[in-house]
Amino acid sequence: MKRVALITGTSTGLGISLSIKLASMDFVVYATMRDTNKKSELLAAAEKANVSINILPLDVQSNESVNRAVARIIDSHGQIDVLINNAGAGCVRTTEHASEDEVKWVMDVNFHGVVRCTKAVLPHMRSAGQGKVINISSVGGLVGQPFSDIYCAAKFAVEGYTESLASYITPNFGIQFCCIEPGGISTEFANNVVAQIQSNGPLPDDEYKAVFEKFLASGAGNERGNLYQTADEVADVVINVVKEDTMPLRRRTSEWAETFCSLKTQADPDGLKQVALVKRTFG
Repeated sequence: MKRVALITGTSTGLGISLSIKLASMDFVVYATMRDTNKKSELLAAAEKANVSINILPLDVQSNESVNRAVARIIDSHGQIDVLINNAGAGCVRTTEHASEDEVKWVMDVNFHGVVRCTKAVLPHMRSAGQGKVINISSVGGLVGQPFSDIYCAAKFAVEGYTESLASYITPNFGIQFCCIEPGGISTEFANNVVAQIQSNGPLPDDEYKAVFEKFLASGAGNERGNLYQTADEVADVVINVVKEDTMPLRRRTSEWAETFCSLKTQADPDGLKQVALVKRTFG
């Protein structure tokens, strides 16, 4: 019997790569997205790879949408073996500039969406006595970064949620959990900044502007070594985790990410080493 994978956020980048790679491994892949009118890039990639992909609408901000998609998969196959919570949204905004609606939206997409999808599949995985839930997090889920206050808060929440689930569901019901922590995916930084500016307008001309411009310039290239990876490179790390009999709780996707996050586990009671690393990395 073929294994069944459900992936959220598959209209671009990492979601597309994950869908193609899992389908190539003979998974039955359900690639989901909020707006299925944006499926053309995924379909083109599937045709090029000569694989079959099932596309379903799924809005991670809607319980009804999530439950409907999961029910449809269960009705067709009776199982979901792998859930990859990939859907997410960036936010480049200071706390002072972020509106209440922006804060709620970022938390809802990045954290509550993970909870909704996980909650929907858990009963079926529990009944099967097995399953894998992989949450696409970030190094920003372990280390706070400039102008990413709300985004990092959401990813920190994903990390804590995943860790808590693994503490009692894995040993009692056989369902495994893992956070994937990329340092950055190529073009993601610039695209997130542009999208934020387009939707919310540039930061006001105040004391933060010069700091933001310096930060923005620091992300324009790859002067810090292997910070940015391609979507395929990150997807390969996820696929390797799927293949493991026992998944790790966390998996960074590059040497840079490992180095960046390593200070979280080193003796640094005042956080000075971590702050220094963030400053050195982001100017």
